[in-house]
Amino acid sequence: MTHGFDTARLDRIPAFLDAKYVGAGRLPHAATLVSRRGEIAYLSCIGEARPGEALKEDAIFRIASMTKPITSTAFMMLVEEGKVALSDPLVKFCPEFKDTGVFVAGGGNVPFLTRPPVRPILMVDLLRHTAGLTYSFQERTPVDAAYRKTKIDDFDADYTMDSFIAGLAKIPLQFDPGAHWNYSMATDVLGAVIERIEGKPFAQVLQERIFGPLGMVDTGFKVPADKQHRLTDCYAFDPKDKMKGFDSGDRSRWAKDRSFHSGGGGLVSTLADYHRFCLMLLGGGKLDGARIISRKTLALMTANHLVGGGDLTQHSVGIFSEDENAGVGFGLGFAVTLDPAAAGIPGSAGDFYWGGMFSTGFFVDPIEEICMVFMTQLMPSSTYPVRREVKTLVHAAIDD
Repeated sequence: MTHGFDTARLDRIPAFLDAKYVGAGRLPHAATLVSRRGEIAYLSCIGEARPGEALKEDAIFRIASMTKPITSTAFMMLVEEGKVALSDPLVKFCPEFKDTGVFVAGGGNVPFLTRPPVRPILMVDLLRHTAGLTYSFQERTPVDAAYRKTKIDDFDADYTMDSFIAGLAKIPLQFDPGAHWNYSMATDVLGAVIERIEGKPFAQVLQERIFGPLGMVDTGFKVPADKQHRLTDCYAFDPKDKMKGFDSGDRSRWAKDRSFHSGGGGLVSTLADYHRFCLMLLGGGKLDGARIISRKTLALMTANHLVGGGDLTQHSVGIFSEDENAGVGFGLGFAVTLDPAAAGIPGSAGDFYWGGMFSTGFFVDPIEEICMVFMTQLMPSSTYPVRREVKTLVHAAIDD
């Protein structure tokens, strides 16, 4: 027994991950950190960070969309200070969107036909993915295709925050704001809004407001030269070979300066750093004397904000790995478990979580006082159900 867990059951986690994924050549490595009531109860690292190098506890990972809860938290800090409201229209800060219409027809070589939206995009729409924006990888509509054609969400595109907003605003919305849920670049727009409100680079805002106060010393948009040896290799799923190289640690695009800092997916982090962020959330917005947000603001963020209630299966119009999650709502930057029975996975009503494109994930369970951070590096995250499996294994180890 440790912190209310059966240690033999916790030991199932790396054994399972090795047998099904790492040892089987499906994942390059896997790192799992589990804590209870603020104390680390379990930490394991298996596999290789790079060929011939064992994965270590201080490895640096590309966390992709696990950036979103951090960006959303930074935005809510500005809400707390009265600098912006959830009901504010996006055009207040990004006037580039004043003429952005809703898709009616066209695309490809045919000009888009649009109509005015029923209502404008509001800040709350950006936080909960109801703005009418999308991602190119959805590959469903001519709007998705326009994202691919313009490379508006291409990590290697050489945008500034301003040129990104200008380019995105020229592409129609997929639907009226508030009408549906669609996983999207909305959190990238949120990063640009934060930058404009604060009048300083978005990366600097995150450093001053979150990373510095929480002691997240290895989290940022760029891996410094003196830490690059800790950056893992990253892979993409290959039907024939299981994995193929996507980004090597020693020649990584994350080790280069960028003009655009993606609030939706640009950060790198470590097990320890992201665990600090999770502990702050578990602590009601505070950790080690550093108050990031109030517990009431966090309660608002972890409530279900899907329009009219319901879960993602009822609201989603995209093709995304979380769309099938019955019993799961969405708050302001997090997915939120509404009904564990409907979700079909052990957990607590009110636990919240998210993951990243490279199959990373985390959850915070305030009822059981558990934090879990899982790191690996394989895209897309829909390849394997590993995050749901790890969550099941963690809750199965509770013994108090």
